[in-house]
Formats: sequence, structure tokens, C-alpha cells
Amino acid sequence: MEILKKFKLILISLFIGIVALSFTKSDDVNFEISKNLDIYFTLFKELNLYYVDEKAPGDLIKSSIDKMLQTLDPYTVYIPESQMEDYKLMTTGQYGGIGALIRKSGEYIVIAEPYETFPAYKAGLKAGDIIIEVDGNTIKGKSTEDISEALKGQPNTSLKLLLKRPGLEKEFEKEIIREEIKINSVQYSGVISDGIGYIRFSSFTENSSEEIKKAFISLKEKHKINSIVLDLRGNPGGLLIESVNLANIFVKKGEEVVSTKGKISEWNNTYKTMFEATDEEIPVVVLVNRGSASASEIVAGAFQDLDRAVIIGERTFGKGLVQTTRPLSYNSKLKVTTAKYYIPSGRCIQALDYTHRNEDGSVGKVPDSLITEFATKNGRKVYDGGGVLPDIEVKPMYLSRIAVELVAENYIFDFATIYANKHEKIDAAATFSINDADYQDFITYLNDKRFDYSTLSEKKLKELIDITEKEKYYETAKTEIESLQKKIAHDSKKDLETFKEEIVELINEEIISRYYYQKGRIEFALTKDPEVEKAIEILQNQELYKNTLIGKK
Repeated sequence: MEILKKFKLILISLFIGIVALSFTKSDDVNFEISKNLDIYFTLFKELNLYYVDEKAPGDLIKSSIDKMLQTLDPYTVYIPESQMEDYKLMTTGQYGGIGALIRKSGEYIVIAEPYETFPAYKAGLKAGDIIIEVDGNTIKGKSTEDISEALKGQPNTSLKLLLKRPGLEKEFEKEIIREEIKINSVQYSGVISDGIGYIRFSSFTENSSEEIKKAFISLKEKHKINSIVLDLRGNPGGLLIESVNLANIFVKKGEEVVSTKGKISEWNNTYKTMFEATDEEIPVVVLVNRGSASASEIVAGAFQDLDRAVIIGERTFGKGLVQTTRPLSYNSKLKVTTAKYYIPSGRCIQALDYTHRNEDGSVGKVPDSLITEFATKNGRKVYDGGGVLPDIEVKPMYLSRIAVELVAENYIFDFATIYANKHEKIDAAATFSINDADYQDFITYLNDKRFDYSTLSEKKLKELIDITEKEKYYETAKTEIESLQKKIAHDSKKDLETFKEEIVELINEEIISRYYYQKGRIEFALTKDPEVEKAIEILQNQELYKNTLIGKK
């Protein structure tokens, strides 16, 4: 009953807060709120008293909150106190832990990559190490989320890991002292061609723009670069103000970067660059793809609207919604969508229309009839309603089905672990490659593991067969189905030869990460990157660069 009293108190407080914030609403609306909160409380009380099985009240409430918020958009979420570490990581790039990526492998969790300089690295943990126990508790069958939570904690607290390393007979124990882990936004910076700098960054967390600025200045001072590539591919965004500060590195003082408009007019804002640019003349290329979202799209879209950079890659994700975090009771929070953002041309790049859902609850894209034309500073045509369309599109390269299976099922990861245990060192990241004998070892390893897979075509045909059997049409179509089965049947041995080049690249990248970590992985990938090659081509041809920005073909 104490829980119910506390819950009722929360609802009353919530109602008072809602009424206080909705003084402009009619009495009818306030009555509707009061009525439904009362219904919810009485329903919850009856469930708690009479439902046949015991259910944790907190779980029921969390479930109902999540279901309610799912009817809005995927960015409006409830953050309970237990998830504050994850929230802190998203906004600041910081958390208390050991500093390692983990992944699922069978019934256990393995170290995927220890971050350089952090506790896991200093304790000697290696990629491929299997976690058996955390503080004496077995982790068999647990999810990566469960183990991630177990590894996190307050800095300067300790934990004990029982580990198994492939190639070693005995399990071993490591005691690790947690630290404050700060994940740098800048994953890599360097020179990719004569005079062309490159910076890749993963998120827009607190002070990420300062990190990028320092990396840019360092490239200018040490390498005398005359142009720069900013890689926003796969960057999901983050803090809006950091996108404005990043733009300010390359855009003069006083330029509008983004504006926000929402229900509460007092919160509407226009964000302009506040400082003198670090370099407003240097040619800039921005790389984007479908994983570039939110703050990434503000930067790419603003640069496009201001004709400050050439955008290369794929159409971006299309997230034009702004979230604000509001405090709730018991150290929990609500991250709620409060506005849409608009880049300098006046367009909003939101792709999905969450306001008008289909009858089945699904969400559709903004229809073509509602897409509006806008203009950049130089008069180039740009459009709203679907992310940022790059100035120069480069079609993505997709992996073959066999390559996807080899990555997803950890065959490449595990082979890299075996290789690293046998080789103390390898060549430089940019030049390393396994040889034909190594690839044959990989094939032998797959044979020992009895590797096989099904193509998507085979899986879909199997579904068709199951349906025709249930509907009793199989015998009628048997000849045609068997003929189709033969035509689309894969040959693993043949596929390993046909797709050897891309499989070798994946193996190389995984092996390189064991010696040179994330920086080496990126350095290797840059040597075979079509978007980077296109960026170099554009920046080495200043006439082409300038013509792109004025819309001249």
C-alpha cells in the first residue's frame, strides 16, 4: 500500500504541474487530464491488488510509460534513474567503467576492443578475451546490456573479472579499478593526400567542437593543409549547440546556422555563429550517409545552404526534431521533442511524419506533394522533407551475403583473435594485408567450424514453400519451385572465392584493430574508401569545387 500512496502522490504532483503549465488551456482540457489520471490510478490499484501473479509495480509503470511515448516519436523517452549512466554517456561522452567495447559470442560476452589508455587496456585485456564471471557472478546467457551495466560503476571502485583467452588452457582473473571514461569525439585526424586534411568524429557531445577545432588547427600547423574533409558518416548527432560551434570554425561571425520552432514560443530560438571563424576560406568537403542524423544534418545542411562546403555521399537520415530534457521525480528524466529545427534556407529536413500516422500505426515519409523548394545563398535549389541530399551522390557499397554472415556470426572476429595470438606484430595499418596462405587458413578454419549460410533468396523461398504447403498448393507448383531452388542455391566454396577481395578486407581490418586499435582500423579503411576518393578528386580540382558551390555543371 505504501507504493500505491507514493504513486498517487506522484500523479497528484504531476497533475498540479500540468495544470500550472497549461494555464492557457480550457477547463475542458484540464478536466480531461484529471479524469484520465484518476482512471489510470484506479486501474493500477486494481491490477496491483487482484492480478493473479505478482508483478513489480515499477516494471508495470515503466512499461505503460514506454507504450504511451511510443505513440509519439522514437526520440521522446523516459529515462529512469537506473539508466542515468547511459544518458550521461550520450550527452557528455563520459561514464564510469573499464573502457572497452563488448559483444555477444555464443552464450558469453567477449571483449571486442579495449580503448587505449583506459583500465581494460592497462590491465592487459585483449580483443577476444571471453568474460566468464563478473565479481564472482557467472555471465553465461546474459545480454550485452546486462554485462555493460555490471562493468559500469563509480570511478575508483573495483571489480573482478574471470576471463578465458583463446589459445590459453587456464582461465585467469583480473582486478580492475574503474575510471571516468571520456570517449573523444574525434576518432581520427590526419592527412589523406597532399595538402588535404581529414577529421572523423563520432558524436556531438559536450566540448566536441573544441576537440575538432584543436584537431583542425593541429593539421594546419603541422601539415600545412590547404583543404579539409569532415567525415560525418554514421554520426547520430547530439547537442545542437555543438553543431553551431562546429560550423563557427568555418563560418564567419553572425551567420545563422539553425533556428528552432515549437509549441512554447518562448523557447523558439535562432542560433548564429558568435565568434570569428578559425578559417572561413579553406575549401571544405563534408561526407554524409544514411547514418548522419540530427546535429550532423544541421552542420551538413547549414554548410550546403551557406555554400560553405561541398557535401558528398548519401542522403542523410532526416531527423529535424529537437529534444529537451526535463527533470522528473526520483532522479528520473523525460527527454521530450519540443521543436523542429530549420537550417538557413528555411527548410526543415525531417523525413518521417509522426503527426499523421497510417491506420496501422506505421509512420510514412513526408509526401512529395508537401515537399517545398528552397534556395542556397548562391541560388542553388534545395528541398525539405527528407534529410540533406548531397551535392555529389556516391552510391554505397554493400557487402555480399556471405560477408555479412561471416561478420555477424563472429567468424572473422574469432579468426582475427587466432591470428593475433600467433603474430606478435604486423605491418603498418595502411599497408597490412593477409596473404593467400592466410586466407587458405581462414577457409580451413571455416571448414572446421562447419560454416554454412542461407542467402536471403533461399530464406524467402523456404517461406514460400511453407506457405504453399499450408495452403495445399505445393504439389501443383512443385516442379517450378524445385527448378527455382536449383537456380538460386548458393555454393559456399565458390562464394568464398568469388567474394575473396571483400572478405580479405574485412579480415585485414579486424586484425589491424588488434594491434593499432580504432585509429588503425580507420587508417586502413581510408585507403579503400570511394567517398574519400571523390572528396580528394573535388578538392584537387578547385574549378570543379567552386562550380559545384555555384550550381554550375
